[in-house]
Amino acid sequence: MPLTRIATGIEGLDRMTGGGFVERSANLVEGAPGTGKTTLGLQFLIKGIEERGEAGLYVTFEEFPAQLYNDAARMGWDLRKYEAEGRLRIRFTTPMELLQSLEEIDGDLEREIEEFCIKRVVVDSLSHFEFLTDDSFQLRDMEFRLVSAFKREGCTAVFLRENGNLLGDTNSISRSPFVVDSFIVLRYVELESAVSKAMLVLKMRGSKHATDIRRYRIADGGIVIEEKFDGQEGILGGAPRKNRAQAFVEAFGRKR
Repeated sequence: MPLTRIATGIEGLDRMTGGGFVERSANLVEGAPGTGKTTLGLQFLIKGIEERGEAGLYVTFEEFPAQLYNDAARMGWDLRKYEAEGRLRIRFTTPMELLQSLEEIDGDLEREIEEFCIKRVVVDSLSHFEFLTDDSFQLRDMEFRLVSAFKREGCTAVFLRENGNLLGDTNSISRSPFVVDSFIVLRYVELESAVSKAMLVLKMRGSKHATDIRRYRIADGGIVIEEKFDGQEGILGGAPRKNRAQAFVEAFGRKR
């Protein structure tokens, strides 16, 4: 039986993931500051609101809604309008309050999801749960409970996570991918004295996905996926270099 897909709102990412996120799945997007995590999350919600009539919920632990409105307006999105129409909810809370409200029987968040028929959720960001405990097992348990709660409510969720490493160093990737269904990494890449942004789908549980690393940019209207990094290797490791085939071509020319 084919999986039901939920379009992300980013055409190139939908192609990379085989049609978008799987319905009722948990999806992690990890990247350094400024790589566009919030933009990706908002774009996912706007796609649902405008094209599928699906209400969305944005949960933030650190960014006051006023700042979120301003950031979205620069992309051309009027969040206040969607809120007034009952198609978007923005909740400013703490990680523990969010978890408790989801696990409470007939809690206010559960009622809000049901009342507004919320199908898409963005949580910004999963990194804040790391401040609650130094125990990796306890942290993983909290993340699993959070993921399970949104699945139980029938939501397709995107969890954002901050990664402080601006360039490369995949060794710093969190353990969160073990509790989610898909994992997307955003990175800065330095090539020929210029900085580009790179996106990779590292994991999609039970589904095929593209394994190449793609350039992307943030433009008016959101994220735009561009071409892959042809002829380069070591992109995510922070030390990009020409692969052997590309180095041969540049040194000797292509075979005739």
